[in-house]
Amino acid sequence: MPELGLPTDQNGDPAWVSAENTHCLVTGATGYIGGRLVPELLERGYSVRALARNPDKLADRPWRDRVEVARGDLGDPDSLRQAFDGCDIVYYLVHSMGTSKDFVAAEAESARNVVTAAKQAGVKRLVYLGGLHPSRADLSPHLRSRVAVGEILLDSGIETVVLQAGIVVGSGSASFEMMRHLIHRLPAMTTPKWVHNKIQPIAINDVLHYLAEAARAELPESRTWDVGGPDVLEYGDMMQGYAAAAGLRRRIIIAIPFLTPTIASLWIGLVTPMPPGLARPLIESLEVDAVMDEHDIESVIGPPPGGLTGYRDAVAYALKHGPLPSDPHWAHVGREAH
Repeated sequence: MPELGLPTDQNGDPAWVSAENTHCLVTGATGYIGGRLVPELLERGYSVRALARNPDKLADRPWRDRVEVARGDLGDPDSLRQAFDGCDIVYYLVHSMGTSKDFVAAEAESARNVVTAAKQAGVKRLVYLGGLHPSRADLSPHLRSRVAVGEILLDSGIETVVLQAGIVVGSGSASFEMMRHLIHRLPAMTTPKWVHNKIQPIAINDVLHYLAEAARAELPESRTWDVGGPDVLEYGDMMQGYAAAAGLRRRIIIAIPFLTPTIASLWIGLVTPMPPGLARPLIESLEVDAVMDEHDIESVIGPPPGGLTGYRDAVAYALKHGPLPSDPHWAHVGREAH
């Protein structure tokens, strides 16, 4: 652990790494990842503060009476300064995709606001979940925005963990639900050429493991770490794997090179409940391979006790465990849903 001038315990480790001494704030607590991370942190003994623009949306969460709830908006620096006060770790799990005409600019402003408030509050670590992407490629606006947010946090001078994951396999995840609706509704479909791109999906429980462990992991430096499941598949194979796990017949998938993201997003808007404004950024991000470039995450955070979950098992779990009763409808996931 680098010398950061932090108080230490009797072993010489920073005192805040013990769960009972650590106060975590989770942004996007009403969203898909954030709403599942909160109970994971509570299980590990952390004190948790949940940030939400509308705290009433957390009223029916089973963990509501075990956390402190703060009203705040990443676009409102004053609200963040109050919310971050007394927190050691801030989880950045918010994005503006589908809710802002210029979500790239909105994301960058939010990240800068978080950095400013975190410095003023004396936050010791930032943890951010970004997206897997090739190191040298022309990225979509969505992926460029995710990269830019990570860079703003890494340049903050605050110790920062950026985890980069691909498609999260779990009931309620926007990417997973888009695929689910397509497969259930269309026994035959035309798709863009990215159906042959490589994907390294990761189970929701494995993402939560890495995020929760990032609270106390000993870091050699602030940087990005790729995370992913054990399987690397073509996106088309991923769809067929879902169909098999769901007991459906093998789907007929025909790739059409000239099917653009705009056309594809409009088409998806017709056959699924997902609005084109959310579908298009997700579709554009599939135009590059989403696999791990680096595999040294185990040097910082080891795999879950039972090992990483394979894709078929992750799908089976998602089919068995539907969205949480208090989840926002996935098709309207917006600023507070990762």
